[in-house]
Amino acid sequence: MNRVCLTLPTNRACSATLTALHAEATYAARHFGADVQLLILDSADTATRAEHTRTVTALLPEPGVTVHHLDEEAQRHFLRRVVRKAGLPEPERLLRLMLPPAVSYGACTNRAFLLAAALGCDSVHRRDSDSAYQRHAGQPVFPVHHELPWLGRPAAEASAAVTRTDLDPALAHRPVSLAGASFIGELSVDIGEIRRLDEAVYHDVVGLWAPGDWPEDRTRALVAESFTGAGTAPFTGDHATLTLVDPMRVDMCNIAFDRAVYERVPLPPATDTIGSDYFLLHLVHDAGLPGILHNRHIENFHTPERRTDTGFPAYQRRFVKFLLSMLYFHDVYDRMAAEGAGLLDERQRVRPDRIVEFLRESTGLDRAENVWRLDRIDTAYRKLGGRYADFAEQLGLQRGQLLDQAEQDTASFADLVEAWPALVEAART
Repeated sequence: MNRVCLTLPTNRACSATLTALHAEATYAARHFGADVQLLILDSADTATRAEHTRTVTALLPEPGVTVHHLDEEAQRHFLRRVVRKAGLPEPERLLRLMLPPAVSYGACTNRAFLLAAALGCDSVHRRDSDSAYQRHAGQPVFPVHHELPWLGRPAAEASAAVTRTDLDPALAHRPVSLAGASFIGELSVDIGEIRRLDEAVYHDVVGLWAPGDWPEDRTRALVAESFTGAGTAPFTGDHATLTLVDPMRVDMCNIAFDRAVYERVPLPPATDTIGSDYFLLHLVHDAGLPGILHNRHIENFHTPERRTDTGFPAYQRRFVKFLLSMLYFHDVYDRMAAEGAGLLDERQRVRPDRIVEFLRESTGLDRAENVWRLDRIDTAYRKLGGRYADFAEQLGLQRGQLLDQAEQDTASFADLVEAWPALVEAART
């Protein structure tokens, strides 16, 4: 029986999502005979966790579905045991990278990866708490329908089951390492207000996640498709392509990885940085590992706390840190793309040592491009006025700190990649 981890990291109230997630786990168990380890990593406040506990307790038992609801204390206890068993230097720093005091999209998923290893799972299937399943013909549209059958198996075996194959036959022996789709609905990044206030400013700001040397037409094309997912058209029927999955076509709220990927390389543990959990999408693509791109898109929505007086500057800071991180990640992505199959060992598994090398070399890059980014953000947000101008004032006081953090986040990621095999082995055993 295929044991899989269906996981939901959350720090907000999401009882309806938990119930829906259990329904997807039930679907996987009933239709595919999977042994589903339903893993809820709960970083919400005490009252919200209590409500989640009531929701989980009320779920009807289902053969083949085991529910694990872990608060941060339980997660910390697990991580301490793993870090101690791994015997690595600076154990307290490793623990902070895995469970930092601030929001980290990469770290919460890394915890799911280690717990999946401890549970003996063959794959991890991630969802988000600010999303919901589409419905078609009265039934929920579960992504696991396309994720479960083929992960870890040679791509050649999956070719008869998909709608279309767009894969070099020379890669057909490599394992299917990823299955995913995108989302419909609101932008994945909560910056729609900027576009409503000033289209030109929106272009200037979103364009900052492109490499600084891109020509204007290429940057404009990137802005047009950035954060839009699969648009707004609802699901009407299944379509799946066996391919090298373009990272722009999938979202981390709707993704599944084979263990041979996430047990070799983790996600960046950067705090307060949106988009810090997308690294493996690029790695799988650039290494030439096959994937299944399907169209069971998830509905995305924004929760209101991002627009409150405290939530607004915190979220905008995460967006700015994402833009600054791209100085380093674009360099690493370019190196990975040039390396291609050199990212794989003789068993067709990704090579962590190459990733560590690329990350460490990128930390020596000139920061001038990020200084330029901060200048452009300052100008753009002051044009918008109001709370955006107020945020620009705050940002001006934090420039040096933000520049340092972007570089340090990259160095910390390299350290975690280096430590990761030992952590996975300790978790597994």
